[in-house]
Amino acid sequence: MILASYKDFHRAARGRLPRFLFDYIDGGAYDERTMNKNVSDLTEIALRQRVLRDVSNIDLSTTLFGRKLSMPVALGPIGISGMSARRGEVQAAQAACNAGIPFTLSTVSICSIEEVAKNCPAPIWYQLYVIKDRGFMREMLSRAKAVGAQALVFTVDMPVPGARYRDAHSGMSGRYSPLRRVMQAMGRPGWSWDVGLHGRPHSLGNLKSVLGAKSGLGDYMGWLGANFDPSIRWADLDWLRQAWDGPLILKGILDPEDAIEAAKIGADGIVVSNHGGRQLDGVLSSARALPAIADAVKGKLTILADSGVRSGLDVVRLMALGAEGVMLGRAWVFALAANGGAGVSQLLEIFAKEMRVAMALTSVCNVSEIDRSILAS
Repeated sequence: MILASYKDFHRAARGRLPRFLFDYIDGGAYDERTMNKNVSDLTEIALRQRVLRDVSNIDLSTTLFGRKLSMPVALGPIGISGMSARRGEVQAAQAACNAGIPFTLSTVSICSIEEVAKNCPAPIWYQLYVIKDRGFMREMLSRAKAVGAQALVFTVDMPVPGARYRDAHSGMSGRYSPLRRVMQAMGRPGWSWDVGLHGRPHSLGNLKSVLGAKSGLGDYMGWLGANFDPSIRWADLDWLRQAWDGPLILKGILDPEDAIEAAKIGADGIVVSNHGGRQLDGVLSSARALPAIADAVKGKLTILADSGVRSGLDVVRLMALGAEGVMLGRAWVFALAANGGAGVSQLLEIFAKEMRVAMALTSVCNVSEIDRSILAS
C-alpha cells in the first residue's frame, strides 16, 4: 500500500489492528459529532493565497519551552498506543526525537517512562491525569524528573471518562471483552506476531506500582473509571505547580475564562483541546474555540492546540488561528500501526512537506509569520 497521506495510514491501520484497538483509537464520545467537527471545521478554514513573493527559504523551526524544534509539532499523549506496534511508544518516541520534535508519553502507556526515556535520544514530555491517589501523582512527578522529562502535560478535561459507545461494541470494554479481543487478534496474524507475541509485556508500564500484577490491558478501562478525580479544582493545582519546576502545560482548555485561570496559576502553556472529541460531545471544535482563547491569553503563556489535525495544512491553519504549536494524536498512532516507527517518521516528513507548500502559497517563510493575515476573509 502506498502511504502518502493520513488517509492511507488510517486505511493501513484498519487492516492491521484488531477491531477493539482500531475502534479505540478511531472513535469518539457519544454520537461522535464533536470528533467529526474537529476535522470538518479545520477543513473549511480558507487560506489567503498570495503569489510572486520570494519564498525560496522556508524555515519550519521554532522554539517551545526553551527547546528548539525542527517544526511546531509534538506527538500528543495517546493511552495504550504501545499496543499499535511492538513496544510502540518507544518506536514513536525515537521517531519524534530523530525528527527534532517532542514526544509526549501518556500516564496509561504500555511502555514505562523509564523504558521510553532510556531509548529516546532527547528529553520527552510526560502527560499526567487528575488521579485520586495523590501519592501516585507525586511518584510519577518524581519519576518524570528522574528521567529528565522536559515538560509536564497535565490533562484537565477528564474528571470522568467520556461515554465511548464504540468500545462496548468492539470488545474494548463490556461483557466477554477478553474473549472477543482474543478472537479478533486471531484474525490479525501480523499484529498478533509483532505485538501479541513479541510485544510483551502487555501491561500499563507506569501503573505497576499501584496495580501490581493487575496492570494488564484488561484492567485499563476499569482503572480509568475508578481513579479519575472529579473533585479537583483550580486551587488544587497549587501543589502541582510547586511540585513541578519545569514547564507545566494544561491540556483540555476550551474556554477563554479557563485559559485566563491557567495563566493565573502560573501554567507555562495550554493545549486548546476537546480530547479529540472523546469526552463531551457537542462542545466546540478546537478550531472554533482557539481564536477567542488566543485573544484572551496570547503572550501570557504558550498556546498549543490539537484535535482534528490530519495534515501539515491543518497545522498551518491552527497556527493562523493563534496556536504556537500543534499536537498530533490519531495521525501518529495510525502511522505507528501501519509501519512502526518508520511510519511515524514518514508521516512527519509528509506533514513537513505539506507545511512548506502551505507556507509558500500563503507567502510566509517562517512559522513566526503565520497569523490570521493568511486567512481568507
